[in-house]
Amino acid sequence: MITALTDLGQGFVVALQPYNLLMCFCGILLGNIVGVLPGMGVMAAISILLPLTFGMSPVAAILMLAGIYYGAQYGGAICSILLNLPCHPPHAVTCLDGFPLTQQGKGGTALGVTIIASFVGASFGITEMVFLAPILVRVALNFGPAEICSLMLLGLIAGSTLAKGSPLKGIAMTVLGLLLGMIGTDVNTGISRFDFGLLQLDNGLEIVAIALGLFGIAEFAKSINRMAPVNTRYTNVRMRDMKPSRAELKQAFLPMIRGTLIGSLCSLIPGTGPTIASFVSYAVEKRVSRTPERFGHGAIEGVACPEASTHSSVQGDFIPTMSLGIPGDSVMALLLGALIMAGITPGPQLVTEHPDIFWGLIASFWIGNILLVILNVPLIGLWVKLLSIPFRFLYPCALFFICVGVYSANNDLFQVGETLVIGLAGCLLLFLGFHPAPILLGFVLGPRFEENFRRAMLVSYGDPTIFFSPICAVILGLCALLVGLQVFFWLRRLRNGRHPDHANLFSDADAASSAGRPIVEVE
Repeated sequence: MITALTDLGQGFVVALQPYNLLMCFCGILLGNIVGVLPGMGVMAAISILLPLTFGMSPVAAILMLAGIYYGAQYGGAICSILLNLPCHPPHAVTCLDGFPLTQQGKGGTALGVTIIASFVGASFGITEMVFLAPILVRVALNFGPAEICSLMLLGLIAGSTLAKGSPLKGIAMTVLGLLLGMIGTDVNTGISRFDFGLLQLDNGLEIVAIALGLFGIAEFAKSINRMAPVNTRYTNVRMRDMKPSRAELKQAFLPMIRGTLIGSLCSLIPGTGPTIASFVSYAVEKRVSRTPERFGHGAIEGVACPEASTHSSVQGDFIPTMSLGIPGDSVMALLLGALIMAGITPGPQLVTEHPDIFWGLIASFWIGNILLVILNVPLIGLWVKLLSIPFRFLYPCALFFICVGVYSANNDLFQVGETLVIGLAGCLLLFLGFHPAPILLGFVLGPRFEENFRRAMLVSYGDPTIFFSPICAVILGLCALLVGLQVFFWLRRLRNGRHPDHANLFSDADAASSAGRPIVEVE
């Protein structure tokens, strides 16, 4: 414990360096703006800004990208409560009680409780990372290639089967990501694979091209002509309106704690993410409430619980990502890709070889969340006014930055065309109901999975029983459990006469993701 606190102190020294502090501030500011604007997803924003990190130090780059991720959660709550506009899926559940509170004239109170709940949830998630991540690292350092390969498999299965929509489609997208990760020169044999005779593909596909194509071009194209004018009738909130009464704080306290604990537990399961955490916590809170009929009609608990859960989950997602190298969701996969591009290998070695990145990132979480509270309290009106920017102006600007960012990566026009092709393919996948997020997961984890699998086979002289060690057996058992649960829920839905295509372990979270599309009131 003392060692962790000492390392955290060194992290504050790194995070408080002027340049790193500036990048952290820029990240959370951009994240807040992204959270407010409909159609501007976190993945798209990080993908667009990813090329800018090439000239930065790895510490400043990861601080800025992480700030965008957790900063967007604050902005998303503002639109959900004041405008009934869940710009991002995790905040779809906040609309259920947040907007009714706004209609009752308590929008400011809901925002005040949200900021408190968000800070409490984030603080617990950061504390969890401080003490739990080093323990996981010490355990993982004893892992051999077979154990690491099993962990990668768990991350791939969890990320695909727990993705929104059909689990089979999620698995198909993960396999597609694995195939894309095989393009290029094989490290072990030096033979080019799946490059179709194109010299430009000898080094494989660029993660920048995949991220910008799937989450820049495709996601923006999906939102064209879907943005209606926003009703800002309830957005006149003053700072004094945001102070909740003592009774309201007492009412929100226990739900806040329960949501924080649920979010932190969900974050330790690869593939869940904040969307599932927020809906699970809301469902639990409604179940334990003595007056469940109040939910959906302006219950303050219905705002405090999911928001605390969302922020606890967002911060906790960094635990398996940074300590084990297993991304919890597609955003974490993109952040891992950013580390790999900077020449840093994610995983247990990150903590020992690059403590400035690991502990600097944790310290920046505290700083960033405090800055977010300071930014959000007086600037609520400004964030809402951003919604008046027509989407027809945002989209071409985003495309321009996508083209500039891809070209600036390697000064190669081929990669611009590569991004365009991937973007068009992503549009087709979205049209057919295949969400592309698992592709990125497979692309990032695939090469590491293949490398450790081949290494395990070399060590054991081709004997597959190397995967029957106690640690591998537990991890592979979890993989089988995830698949078995998906099959069970699929059969149960089939028996109940519901369409099995959408069977998922967390079907409520899938509904949340669907509900995450803008819900706007036209004046």
